[in-house]
Amino acid sequence: MKVAALISGLCLALPVWAQGAAGTSEDVMAFLRQKMVQQKIPALQVAVIQRGKVVELAAAGIANVENGVPATNDSIFSINSCTKAFTGVAVMQLVEAGKLKLDDPISLYLDDLPPSWRGLTIRQLMTHTSGLPNIIDEKENLLGGDDEALSWSRVKALPFEFTPGERYRYNQTGYVIIGKIIEKLTGETFVHFVENRQFKPAGLTHTRFGDSSDVIPHSAGAYSYLHNEGGKWLTGKHLSTAYVTFPGYFRTAAGIVSNAGDIAQWLLALQNGTLLKHKASLQAMWSPYVLNNGKTQGPNDLLNGSALGWPVTVRSAHRAAGPVGGMRSAFFVYPDDDLSVVVLTNLQGVNPELFIDEIAGFYVPAMHPSTGFGLPEAVLPLRKMLLQRGFEQAPKAWDELHARDAAALPDEEALNVWGYKLSTQEQLPQALAILRLNISLHPDSANAYDSLAEILEQAGDKPGAIANYTRSLALDAGNGHAGERLKVLQAH
Repeated sequence: MKVAALISGLCLALPVWAQGAAGTSEDVMAFLRQKMVQQKIPALQVAVIQRGKVVELAAAGIANVENGVPATNDSIFSINSCTKAFTGVAVMQLVEAGKLKLDDPISLYLDDLPPSWRGLTIRQLMTHTSGLPNIIDEKENLLGGDDEALSWSRVKALPFEFTPGERYRYNQTGYVIIGKIIEKLTGETFVHFVENRQFKPAGLTHTRFGDSSDVIPHSAGAYSYLHNEGGKWLTGKHLSTAYVTFPGYFRTAAGIVSNAGDIAQWLLALQNGTLLKHKASLQAMWSPYVLNNGKTQGPNDLLNGSALGWPVTVRSAHRAAGPVGGMRSAFFVYPDDDLSVVVLTNLQGVNPELFIDEIAGFYVPAMHPSTGFGLPEAVLPLRKMLLQRGFEQAPKAWDELHARDAAALPDEEALNVWGYKLSTQEQLPQALAILRLNISLHPDSANAYDSLAEILEQAGDKPGAIANYTRSLALDAGNGHAGERLKVLQAH
């Protein structure tokens, strides 16, 4: 309770930002203060690179909650699966050196493979499209723990999850294999290869490999309100420490700790030719895998493509390559806008990738949320009408648009995305109007009721939240999130 109270007080105050030499933008920092309050983030770092220079560098909050240690620009955060972006660079360095090709079958480099694995390509492994069984279980524990041989033998005995290239599914096995290939081709451990070929050339002074078992100077720690129940992440009421370890054989997938300043330096080195010699290598690394059906797929609706260690946003303008890690850290590169944004936090579940576009909007006016950028294209005509008439007119506006062209109207998911976006922008009445419209259109959708309940809870309408969580659970008895929130709300 003391820890939770401390977090609450910190998030309400946030009086001091530790600034770098570049200074900070008041608008950006005000936006991030709001995010810290909304999501109860103990500590956060941000860096922004524009036209080849670091223009923002700042830290805020409490790095170590137990001892009340303030975050500074020197604080160190785990970047978890953002490590895969470094693995992508390592692979492209070997491509530039002529030691491998992306579409080579992995059997060219490794012998200890089941027959059904031998034709898989390096590109498929890197883009999570291989269909391989996962070397971690539903609670994200390695199948053999620290024992590499045991994990390897167990995963090799499992069947494929789908036909290679058929779809995207996040998979750690491919990165373990990539580590084996890198070590065979270079004659050194993956960790040493990255340290020598990336950390040192980029001049990274705070970056290293490590986890919760290591003593890391200036560590920002790791915290969470989440717990994993039956493979699903559920939100609890109390803050807890998050303890994770990454054995050596797993460090192609996760394990780097760093800070926003160092990540900014690495991104500069990546794009100025220090780490990769050719612009074509960047293009190859950030090109999404095209599935067997001709489409792209990625972790979510925003990151809708998967490239070489980098999730990517495929869209008509302001495309982005954006590694994400631990539901707590992310950095986006906008290659067409000469802009990069880094956000590191010490709270699992923040998912900063969902608001990095909004930070970018402070530097690229066309990306500002006020323009409707980032919303599904299908919602834009309805949005335009409601901005003119008021969001309380949503049902009537929908009927008018439906009469004109029913096929052009947004689907359930698009309306859901819009509702959540409005809520993150502190426009709760507008968000509720859209989510209520969504349940009127999709009265049998458990997800629609769950989303409305979540925003009602955020708005302080406890009876409304309980009613809609209850309806969601009636439609889908397996909805763990609704069940968890009902327990919490009905207990108080």
